[in-house]
Amino acid sequence: MAHETTAPPPAATGGAPAGTAAVPPAAPAGTAARTRRRRGNLRGPEGVAGWLFVAPVLAILGLFMFLPIIMALWVSFTGWNGQGSPFAAGVPFVGADNYAHLLGRPGLSRLDFMTSIRNNLYYVVIVVPVQTALALLLALVVNQRLLKGRSFFRTAFYFPSITSSVAISVVFLFLFTNNGAVNALLRVFGINGPKWFSDSRGVLHIVLGALGVVDPDKPPAALAGHQLLGPSYWDWISGPSVAMCAIIALVVWTTSGTFMLMFLAALQNLPVELDEASALDGANAWQRLRFVTLPQLRPTLFLVLTLGLIGTWQVFDQIYVMSQGNPAKTTLTPAYLSYRAAFKDFNFGSGAAISFVLFLIIIVFMLVQRWVLRERREGR
Repeated sequence: MAHETTAPPPAATGGAPAGTAAVPPAAPAGTAARTRRRRGNLRGPEGVAGWLFVAPVLAILGLFMFLPIIMALWVSFTGWNGQGSPFAAGVPFVGADNYAHLLGRPGLSRLDFMTSIRNNLYYVVIVVPVQTALALLLALVVNQRLLKGRSFFRTAFYFPSITSSVAISVVFLFLFTNNGAVNALLRVFGINGPKWFSDSRGVLHIVLGALGVVDPDKPPAALAGHQLLGPSYWDWISGPSVAMCAIIALVVWTTSGTFMLMFLAALQNLPVELDEASALDGANAWQRLRFVTLPQLRPTLFLVLTLGLIGTWQVFDQIYVMSQGNPAKTTLTPAYLSYRAAFKDFNFGSGAAISFVLFLIIIVFMLVQRWVLRERREGR
């Protein structure tokens, strides 16, 4: 019996084989591009609504932040004395003279500014590492599961950070007086404490004199006889003054609590499995901290160092209350110098110029820090 060949059923409408779903035709390239643009950018009522929600914030930022910055930048190019409007016709336009007096031309303005940079640089170099290390140590201690009274210690460590800086500065003034608690404690150990806020000697000068390397009263002529942007080489290597050390102790004590909370929040979010696995592999406590915990804290460390750099370069409250740049300008900082130039000497142009130079210094330090803490990829 001959086999009959059955013809296949006719194709479905649109050319799709039987038993399969029909595929819709592809949209033109121009239509797809317009669709993507519409999805990425709000248009019509949605765009108007978005700008209406953002408009109050933009108006506040523009009125109270961006506009004052532009005005201060204009003032830095003028000789405005604070009377009347800085945009009046009678205000002299001095161009870059205010910046030239600070950075280029020899004189008292450059000497004071570079002295403040030296003082603030030593302040930053000491405060930022010490407060960061102390905050991390406190966070590690408070994060211990077996520690009793952790809530009490968290509150106690954080309490100085929320106390008025002016009030704490006044308290520290009494602690560091000649007959204060600090010198009384030193006398218990047979040490005669210094006159903290009357001693302008640099710590490095004191150490070099104690070691017999140099006589601080008769510095080497090669260092004392040559200048670098105003101060002599001998002044540049003086280190922080005794008065500045008291302010450093105050700032470290008051700021470590805030950064402790940041580290503590980061530690409590770390996966416990990694620490337990490294312990099973035979790693001791130091190795787990160095190779497991610290690498995971890199974002928090970057945040703490960033806030520390900004805060230390802008130090003002403690200087204003405790020393006002004395003794012998060894606690003078750029922020306080800007205030003094503007509101005491009525040279608002110079004060504004100091502020913008300080802003550039902070930006440079931020970029250097970002480069140092960048993630290095292996094999590149």
